[in-house]
Parts: sequence; C-alpha cells; structure tokens
Amino acid sequence: MILRIRQILVKEFLQMFRDVRMRLVVLAMPLVQMTVLAFALTTDVKEIATAVVDPDNTPASRLLVDEFTGGNYFAVTHRLATDRDVQELLDAGRVRAVLRIPQNFSARLRENKTVSVQLLVDGTLSNDAAITFNYANQAATHFNRRMAAEGGGTVAVAGGIVEMRTRTWYNPNLESKYYYIPGLIAVMLILIGLMLTSMAIVREKEIGTIEQVMVTPIRRGEFIVGKTLPFLLTGILTMTLMFVIARLIFGIHILGSLTLLYTAATIYILGNLGMALLVSVTARTQQQALLTAFFILVPAILLSGFIFPIRNMPETVQWLTVLNPMRWFLQILHGIVIKGVGVRILWMPLCTLTFLAGGFLGLAVSRFKKTLE
Repeated sequence: MILRIRQILVKEFLQMFRDVRMRLVVLAMPLVQMTVLAFALTTDVKEIATAVVDPDNTPASRLLVDEFTGGNYFAVTHRLATDRDVQELLDAGRVRAVLRIPQNFSARLRENKTVSVQLLVDGTLSNDAAITFNYANQAATHFNRRMAAEGGGTVAVAGGIVEMRTRTWYNPNLESKYYYIPGLIAVMLILIGLMLTSMAIVREKEIGTIEQVMVTPIRRGEFIVGKTLPFLLTGILTMTLMFVIARLIFGIHILGSLTLLYTAATIYILGNLGMALLVSVTARTQQQALLTAFFILVPAILLSGFIFPIRNMPETVQWLTVLNPMRWFLQILHGIVIKGVGVRILWMPLCTLTFLAGGFLGLAVSRFKKTLE
C-alpha cells in the first residue's frame, strides 16, 4: 500500500512541476509576496501629510511647527498664510491634518497667556485620526516644557502655554464603519471580477468549445463583451445591494453623486475584468487561472491602502501601487461616500482608473487574438 501511495505521490509532484507556469505559481508566488509585502505592510502612523496655516510667522510659531515635524510623525507638505485652500486640500486627500496657528500667537506667548492652536484632522480613517491627535498633544506638551525651561520656569507647565484644540472632519465620531464598509464593497467587486471571470475563457478552452464558437460569425470583440457583460452587471448589482445594506443596517449615507459613483464603479469593474481576462487567455487550465488570480488578488488588496496606508510604504512599493485599480477606486469611493466631493476633486484618480481599465482590457483583447492565432 505504501509503495502504491508513493508512486501516486511522485506522479503528482512530477505533473505539478512539469508545467513551467505551475512552477512559477507554486514557487514564485510565496517568495514575491513575502519579499514585497513584508517591506510594504505596516500599521505605523508616521509622516502624516500636514498643512500649516501660520499667519503669525514668527520664530515662536516656527518653533511650534518644528516640534511637530521633529518626531518624524508629521510631514509639512503645504505652508499657507490663510485658510482659503484648507478645504480643498482635505477634500482631495493631499493632506491628512491642518495645523492652524493664530495670528497673535507670539504676542500672547510673551504675555504668558494660554494660546489655542487648532488641529484639523481627516477622520476618514478613525484609528489614524486618534493617533494623530495623540501625536499633536505630545508635540504641544514638548513645546510647553521647552518654553517653560527657556523662560526660567516662570511659566506653569500644568496649564500649558499652547492648548491644542482638535476637530475631526468627515467623521466627527471617529466611527470606523465609514471607512471599512465602502472598502469592503471595493474588495467584493474585485473578488467577483477577478476570481470568477479569470476562469471564463479557460473553461471554454478546457472543454473545447472555444474553437466551435470562433468558427461562427461572432467577432472576437463580441465574444469578449458577451463574456464580460454578465460579470459587469453582477458587480453593479452586488454594489447596489451592499450599499442598501450599508444604509439600512449601518446608517451610511452616500453624500456625493450617485451618477459619479456608478460611473467610477463601472470603470473599476471593467479594469478588474480586464485583468481577469488577461489571466484567462494566458492560462491553460482553470487551476492555473485560479492560482494566478489569487496571486494578483492578495497584493491588490494589501497594496490598495485599504488596510495599510500607502504613504507608510517604501517609495518603490508606492510606485507599484499606481498600477493597482483598487487604490484609485478607494479614493473615489471614500471621496463620494464620506466627503461628498465631485469630479473637480476626484478627476485625477478617475482619469488614472480609466487609463488602467482601458490598458488591461486592451492587453486582454490583444492577447486573446494572439492566442487564437
């Protein structure tokens, strides 16, 4: 019995590793994912993109800003003299926090009075917002102690020279559901589009019906459309049902345009279908297609910014995430659902998503033609 089992075991291993693609999937997939993802994935909150509104612009106010940037927690990306551009910066996600220093900051410090400094934080990701508040309070405490020491201890540290006043935008109660539920919808759409569609054409090749279809008057483009349209409609229906559940059970309202939301979702699903078709036309078996789709799915989710912030990833990995449609759809989704912004703010991720979707679909169609030839 042992001999027979050993013979079957040897046969299965030989069959598994005889195929070059299977060897790549079995051996390369864990190595690549471990190498890339281990460097990229971190829950640390650092280098928070921050805008500073400092109409006072004195040595004291600059010293306060230095306290914020000295600990590698805040990264000042914009310096403003007025509040005019604050809303647009937060809406577009170009900054996660805004430090507002009053105009009489230095004068009130000289009078030994408490000065209120406001910190506006994007509350889309509630955990990051709470940590940001903690970092800000630490920076203010360090500033107070430094001023007290330089003043000979005449200033009481307990009351604080600088008093931090925090305000959360978009998610005042810091409820994580406003971030994660729209993100789960994006995950479900890529799951349906990638995992199911990746086996659509390879199934036809395995059972031998694709040659029969191709000898009919149907064109290749019509065949691709016919294969992808059911999954596109399924994705749209799935998103609609999930938003209905989010509204009825979790009380999540869509603040922005429904038309823009469904347009972006359609482009996103088409991009996923393009990747899936590319997998399907290059794979020889459904097993290969499924493993390859899984190989794409895991990094696509982990490198989208949904679980781990992209800004904390190494710069090389950040450039790789540009090719991930889910990254751009998440920005659009959170912008529409949570912030209620429109095309004027979301044009860049929308254009990038459209370009990626067109590229993946074009590659899939081109590869499909070469496969048949």
